[in-house]
Amino acid sequence: MSISQLAYVHPDAKLGKDVVIEPFASVYADVVVGDGSWIGPNAVLMDGARVGKMCRIFPGAVISAIPQDLKYAGEKTTAEVGDGTTIRECVTINRGTADRMKTAVGNNCLLMAYVHLAHDCLVGNNVVIANSVNLAGHVTIDDWAILEGNVAVQQFIHIGAHSFIAGASLVRKNVPPFVKAAREPLSYVGVNVVGLRRRGYKDDAIARIEDIYREIFVRNTNVDRAVQQVEQTLKPSPERGQILDFIRNSPKGIMRGLAE
Repeated sequence: MSISQLAYVHPDAKLGKDVVIEPFASVYADVVVGDGSWIGPNAVLMDGARVGKMCRIFPGAVISAIPQDLKYAGEKTTAEVGDGTTIRECVTINRGTADRMKTAVGNNCLLMAYVHLAHDCLVGNNVVIANSVNLAGHVTIDDWAILEGNVAVQQFIHIGAHSFIAGASLVRKNVPPFVKAAREPLSYVGVNVVGLRRRGYKDDAIARIEDIYREIFVRNTNVDRAVQQVEQTLKPSPERGQILDFIRNSPKGIMRGLAE
């Protein structure tokens, strides 16, 4: 373990093996940092921060400040960062409220400079969130999603696994898994074929996904009718189940399709 004499570390903080804390970093009492993590200069880990193993927290990041939510009543909540995740300069991750009791980022994620995660956001594993992305409260992002720079996500939005959202997009509706999303208002612009191939999806699985979204976003403007068409005309598959479950669990709707 290496703790700079110029850092502030509360004696009650729980630090794992081989943790490095650089000058002028601050670590509060109710904080846990896993083995091998690096806390950079001027980073601040406030009460409720839970940082996993082999993480890198860059200068100016603030983890687990209280929520920017007037309903917050001082409940004891957390902001959690999974193993192997990198938090770049000036990222802010607010802790949770009574709704979910935590804000959480999964394993092996990359949050680039100036990202903001509001209270009760849940981010999966292997997610990349580029510079200056802002997530409002209660947002859920599933595994392997990528958000390009300056994306803004409205509260309570759900972004599906393996999706790709183009830079400067405004996300006001749920984004289903496996898709690329762009334009204003946010719309379907295709399947994230490049990302899926990089993650081991075979051509037949990608073709099934394309067939499903052709029904949902290209041939139909009514989502309920499109779902019925998919169920009646396309064979069951893991991809079909994942997509239809996501749509059924999106009562406030999903993003627009090409036909719209």
